[in-house]
Amino acid sequence: MPDLPYPEPEEALSDVTQFQHLPHLDLETPAFQEQLLCIRSLRQQLGTDYPLILTLFSPLTYLFNFMGADFSGKQRVIEGARLHPESVEAGLAIVAANLQTLMTAAIEAGASGIFFSCMGATNADFTREEYLRFGRPYDLEALKGAQAGWLNIVHIHADPSQSGDQIYFDLFNDYPVSVLSWSDRLTGPSLGEAISMTDKCLMGGLWERGPITHGSETEIENEMIGALAQTQGRRHILANGCSLPDDVAEETLHITRRLLDQLH
Repeated sequence: MPDLPYPEPEEALSDVTQFQHLPHLDLETPAFQEQLLCIRSLRQQLGTDYPLILTLFSPLTYLFNFMGADFSGKQRVIEGARLHPESVEAGLAIVAANLQTLMTAAIEAGASGIFFSCMGATNADFTREEYLRFGRPYDLEALKGAQAGWLNIVHIHADPSQSGDQIYFDLFNDYPVSVLSWSDRLTGPSLGEAISMTDKCLMGGLWERGPITHGSETEIENEMIGALAQTQGRRHILANGCSLPDDVAEETLHITRRLLDQLH
């Protein structure tokens, strides 16, 4: 998760009709300046040999957060979009334009690409038709800013608290990115199914609430082997399916990296 988030509205929002009044932001926005300064500093320290990816969320995902901390406003936005679609679309267009501006500058500052996390594209949230209206057009508009990046990633988020949450994986197959990320241990498709559904690189294989957080070294290794067996290691970045809990022991992460190096 980014330490320097997209700036929230100065006043709390209580209704989706307020989205149409969200501010248009430019590169003088302090939060944007901080992110660009951080990217330049990291790139200078890393040199050119290592990828540097900036995490940003989709316009729809930011609206979820504006209506409730930690995206707790998701259902209010979904319901509001059905009642006041024009207001929600106006807000989405504003956020998409702001993100496009930031992405362009981030790539120019030294980022290799954007990790673009999308919520709402599941059968527990919007219908497919609704996501095609409220999600996809604004995702694509924002991602125009990342077109100069060589390692852009879309993360299709599924909520572990929503039983049977199934993502609309196929809706992202033609997004202008190189990598598709999702919690394959939580929701379909499996890695083995996805490898034949897209020509993009796949990112996943490790359950972010599974062995990597509380399992033994053997359990972590077995999960890795099982993931790689599904793809034969082709077009596959072995990674956790979503963000890890903040309290995961650093030692566990070092063990995971060592096991991965041994598998290679």
